[in-house]
Amino acid sequence: MKNKMKIGSLFYHLMPYLLAIVFCLVLGGIASLLQKEALSEWYPFLVKSSLTPPVYVFPIVWGILYVLIGIAFGAVWHAGEKRSMHRCTLLTLWSIQCALNFLWSVCFFYGRLPWMGLLVILLLLVVVVFFLFKSLRFSRLAFFCFLPYAIWLALATYLNIYICIYN
Repeated sequence: MKNKMKIGSLFYHLMPYLLAIVFCLVLGGIASLLQKEALSEWYPFLVKSSLTPPVYVFPIVWGILYVLIGIAFGAVWHAGEKRSMHRCTLLTLWSIQCALNFLWSVCFFYGRLPWMGLLVILLLLVVVVFFLFKSLRFSRLAFFCFLPYAIWLALATYLNIYICIYN
């Protein structure tokens, strides 16, 4: 009986992490399907910065980032009181960044609208930085999970700007 309680408690604790990771990976998978045509017919022919990573790097980095973003959700979910304002704010920011992240793929690749993508990624970067500042005292784990995401988004924003200017 005691083992069942431990397993149930562990399951309860891990569930927000696992669900968020799966959600992020599925959302990223859907975005990659929407990007597929543009990645073969449009993106290769754009003038890109010399800082643009090779194409094979993107799915690796995004896979890692999606796992970290999911972990950040679980960390916020379990941190503090359930009805605390900080927790609600962070979960809202987390949800907004998911929507903006997906919307960027739709605008930039599916719509082939780099300027619209730039607007979206700038908003996304602001939301992620705001999440970082809000999470610093609330959940260090969430903060450190979002830090590489913010750095990658800063690079992606630069690359998006470069494509806007030179294409």
